[in-house]
Amino acid sequence: MFMGEYQHNIDDKGRIIIPAKFRELLGPSFVVTRGLDHCLFVYPMEEWSLLEQKLKSLPLMKADARAFTRFFFSGALEGEWDKQGRVNLPVNLRQYARLEKECVIIGVSNRVEIWSQAIWEQYYNESEQSFNEIAEKLVDFDLDL
Repeated sequence: MFMGEYQHNIDDKGRIIIPAKFRELLGPSFVVTRGLDHCLFVYPMEEWSLLEQKLKSLPLMKADARAFTRFFFSGALEGEWDKQGRVNLPVNLRQYARLEKECVIIGVSNRVEIWSQAIWEQYYNESEQSFNEIAEKLVDFDLDL
């Protein structure tokens, strides 16, 4: 399971170091694609295959389903590590996620997300204020442990 938050910089060539814990779980090859909220999603191959099967089952006759699968798959690429544990992110994905220098890499259960630090901070601050309200709507159990 992926969890935690890490800060790394993307270099001028579009390479970013992924934390070692995440690299181990992602394996030697993985999929990077456009995510939601202007971040990138990174999936281990096994998780990508499960997601691919779910997306294949969406109704082809629905415009929203076609649009989403086009957006999601057209931005996907199979990534590999270089010798320093970096992944090279192509220009189109960096532009989509607005990745310039400072980045935040977070673990989200079955995937890793790569965020621009500025966008992550804005998203986090906005979401933090409504976290309890969201939890009440979505979670069927008491989070007070």
